[in-house]
Amino acid sequence: MAPHVVRIGGLVDATLPAIAAYTRAASEAAQKLRMSLCLAEFRTAGEIEPAFRRMAAQEAQAVYVFGSPLSNRYRQEIVQLAAKHRRPDVYVFRKGPETGGLLSYGVSIADLYRRSAFYVNRILKGAKPADLPVEQPTKFELVINLKTAKALGLSIRQSLLLRADQVIE
Repeated sequence: MAPHVVRIGGLVDATLPAIAAYTRAASEAAQKLRMSLCLAEFRTAGEIEPAFRRMAAQEAQAVYVFGSPLSNRYRQEIVQLAAKHRRPDVYVFRKGPETGGLLSYGVSIADLYRRSAFYVNRILKGAKPADLPVEQPTKFELVINLKTAKALGLSIRQSLLLRADQVIE
């Protein structure tokens, strides 16, 4: 989508207890792709814009928004700031591009809810929760916002559009 991008800004909800593990994994993945990741933390809505300024100062060419309840709560502000700074923005959940962000790739929340009904049914029929297997997510979805891509001057390959679960125009 954006082959020129080699430096990614990571917008990080610093209140998330497991954030160190997430950022470590993201940094390792960036290194394998010969990219660098510069992190900018926030704890409140008022800290999001300064975080974007820090990423810009570190010459981040795109923004990866680490998924969290706080980043979801302030999703609209984050999308607007990414547009203001003209940075491609990537999210874990589909609400990002549905709100106006560029794209998301992550687990299907709807599928997780459907799978949870299976567990509720088994428990209501007498199964002990401790005896039920732990499942990993199996359905992931790619959502692309073409309107945002065009606003950023990005052209999306047809092969990627065909792989997308949803293309927002």
